[in-house]
Amino acid sequence: SDHMENICGYLMKYTNLVTGWQYRYFVLNNDAGLLEYFVNEQSRHLKPRGTLQLAGAVISPSDEDSHTFTVNAASGEQYKLRATDAKERQHWVSRLQICTQHHTEAIGKNNPPLKSRSFSLASQGSANSPGVQRRPSQNAVSFFNVGHHRLPTGKRLPIMQPDHLVDVREMMSQAEGQQRDLIRSIECLPASGHLTSLDQDLLMLKATSMATMNCLNDCFHILQLQHASQQKGSLPAGTTISWLEPKISLANHFKNGAAQNFPAEINKPASVREEQSIAEPCQLTREPEEINPDEELEDICDDKEDDLGAVEEQRSVILHLLSQLKLGMDLTRVVLPTFILEKRSLLEMYADFMSHPDLFIAITNGGSAEERMIRFVEYYLTSFHEGRKGAIAKKPYNPIIGETFHCSWRMPKSHVATDAGTNCSAHCPSEQVTLPKDAEGQAEPDYYTVKFVAEQVSHHPPVSGFYAECVERNMCVNAHVWTKSKFLGMSIGVTMVGEGVLHLLEHGEEYTFSLPCAYARSILTVPWVELGGKVNINCAKTGYSASINFHTKPFYGGKLHRVTGEVKQNMTNTVVCRVQGEWNSVLEFTYSNGETKYVDLTKLFVTRKRVRPLEKQGPFESRRLWQHVTESLRDGDIDKATEHKRALEERQRNEERLRAETETPWCTKYFLKDGDGWVYHKPLWKTVSAAQTQQTDSN
Repeated sequence: SDHMENICGYLMKYTNLVTGWQYRYFVLNNDAGLLEYFVNEQSRHLKPRGTLQLAGAVISPSDEDSHTFTVNAASGEQYKLRATDAKERQHWVSRLQICTQHHTEAIGKNNPPLKSRSFSLASQGSANSPGVQRRPSQNAVSFFNVGHHRLPTGKRLPIMQPDHLVDVREMMSQAEGQQRDLIRSIECLPASGHLTSLDQDLLMLKATSMATMNCLNDCFHILQLQHASQQKGSLPAGTTISWLEPKISLANHFKNGAAQNFPAEINKPASVREEQSIAEPCQLTREPEEINPDEELEDICDDKEDDLGAVEEQRSVILHLLSQLKLGMDLTRVVLPTFILEKRSLLEMYADFMSHPDLFIAITNGGSAEERMIRFVEYYLTSFHEGRKGAIAKKPYNPIIGETFHCSWRMPKSHVATDAGTNCSAHCPSEQVTLPKDAEGQAEPDYYTVKFVAEQVSHHPPVSGFYAECVERNMCVNAHVWTKSKFLGMSIGVTMVGEGVLHLLEHGEEYTFSLPCAYARSILTVPWVELGGKVNINCAKTGYSASINFHTKPFYGGKLHRVTGEVKQNMTNTVVCRVQGEWNSVLEFTYSNGETKYVDLTKLFVTRKRVRPLEKQGPFESRRLWQHVTESLRDGDIDKATEHKRALEERQRNEERLRAETETPWCTKYFLKDGDGWVYHKPLWKTVSAAQTQQTDSN
């Protein structure tokens, strides 16, 4: 057809930093499924300078401009190309995608399905051994013994009973064990030679086998729901449908794909059984719990995320994951590999944005509305540096619904800027704040306490609520954030949908603010984080506002992590302060009177948060909930971490399924729905208002 035409023409190809962009003549060979390029059109009859197999490739228009796009082959090789205009780019991208889809589907059609288990790679010795030598006519799938089982035709299967579903689950468990063995066998291949673990056919085999298992699990879930609806009317209230729980967990590993005759629970570590056996959250107490700050101890955890080893070792996993994603795809329901995880929950990451409580408390000490807005902007811009753990882009744990995190900070009053003073944090060397040993015994402590609580209030969509307050200074902040992740080709974008409000009760002021977007760049090489987008901060009462721009790095030149902004009085449209610099390095504030102030974020005080010991935490508090995943990641045991993570996710799915079947709504613990947002159940502004009303009544 016209859509499968062989097209050719000149495109610019990016080579490296030294050579830059070069014009090359490209030819799309639809019959062979190849993208070839030559130095120029005259050399087309010669051997191509480069060739990419398009089967299993990902064609991605770039988000940098309207002319650039990338071709990411299943082998890991990438072409970064640029057309003369947006129309030509669309022409190339659409033809390449059609060709890619055609040849990817042909792999499945032209190769017989895998048979029952008994496959083996021809030889797992060195790449030079005879068994590994690859003949031209032999593709990767032919290394496996091939065959399949057929279901009897012409017969209608009887409706399956619950016991039969258990048998199906066990068969699926065996199939996943076989699939895991297949992946391990492929990954054990040598890194170089004729047949490697990055062979395009093997990568496609890994991807399609995983997709098949995912589809089977979805189908099985539909069968469970169907039977649950049939049984719902005939079972007495409160009856537990035991067969909804699998007898054998899909997370189990089976030796040689054979089913074990003993219960799967015996094979699981005690910690995994504990994770799966925690009762339905709504059956636990959902009453808000008052956390005593005196029970909290200074945090000693210091998990920096600078290790890239696991990412490099798991490159093939990333490749086949990318082959299943489409440009713009919502990643909310995509399960990402465990090795890219940070050793903390997203709820704790929000708490780490409060690591400079001295700057937070100092906001309300500003002597004028103008100064308070500038101080809030200063605090806001300094919060992101400590919120990120290291330079490597890793992902915090996705909180499960009902998960909570509590902590607090103690800040000596002498460290907080007053009206006339200047916050010494901007000039003092980095150090940890040490409180006097007898501070806790004083009737009137010489420190302020900032308390923090966060809760995952929704699973789909994933929404978190968090709240912090300093009672002594009559100030608090309430926020809710919906994290929307999208696949952008060679990067992942996270939009932080939601709003926060800072309340300065002493002044009767409210400051509304939003959060910037975050991007994980270069996810196939050295992933790194940058922030982007425009953020507005407004105070309706005073008429002051701030506009902050987080700039993403342009393709040519430019600095990383650049931020600019200005504070102005809306009534007069007068700019009273400008800010520029890098959000993770040095910020420069220029005031209307001509003065300039520099804030070196790398030398700011970092006040350690205070957290209750694990033994005093509830079962749904972040650190206790994820403790086994965190310990396994610290030990470098990715398989064990994945097993614990899967147990938590499976439990959450089962609980969500049970709530849907029993039509039981989820009940939050600390936050209440308020329009489109979420508000802490006992915010400081309500407490202060109630106290003032009571005092007025008594007078």
